[in-house]
Amino acid sequence: MNSMTGEEAMEDLALDKKVGYNLIKRLLDIVGSLVGLIVAIPLVLIFALLVRLETPGSPFYAQERLGRNGKKFMIYKIRSMNMDAEKDGAVWAAQGDSRVTKVGKFIRKTRIDELPQILNILMGDMSIVGPRPEREVFTEEFEKTIPGFRSRLLVKPGLTGWAQINGGYDISPEEKLKYDLYYIKNRSMKLDFKILFATIGVIFTGEGAR
Repeated sequence: MNSMTGEEAMEDLALDKKVGYNLIKRLLDIVGSLVGLIVAIPLVLIFALLVRLETPGSPFYAQERLGRNGKKFMIYKIRSMNMDAEKDGAVWAAQGDSRVTKVGKFIRKTRIDELPQILNILMGDMSIVGPRPEREVFTEEFEKTIPGFRSRLLVKPGLTGWAQINGGYDISPEEKLKYDLYYIKNRSMKLDFKILFATIGVIFTGEGAR
């Protein structure tokens, strides 16, 4: 995998706007999210009910994330942790995280908890494929020790991405940045579809889930 710095990624985007690709990508996002909602709504309702039966509180939650160029938006998920999971502040998800509920473990492994983000795609805050949206607190924290981490914000975040099919949560932030910058430099419909097909395998194996 070829690596590049955040500065190189910024220069790449400045020189190559990929207008045609971005237009086709947005059209596919709209069509894909509309079709996806038909499939996702029954699953979301079923697992939202299971979450509510296991733990008190809303089965859904919204959390602020950073989108393209640092624009803030609310991301939607089926809740996979206890209601008081962050009572002591934001905590990076860990392997075998004790805050994750029984239902939460399954929906995280299968990525079902991410299905409400189809609405984010339809609204234009996210794309089907792209770097995963990160919280501002973690983005700023990683930027201090990993220069160029904010360069992930040069494109729209995605429901799935190159880093997610190459380890997901199992890779370090440094590795995550390298995969995301590789995607930014080489983004194309061919790569997007490659990621989509690989994501199907990740869903069935649960690889990289926490």
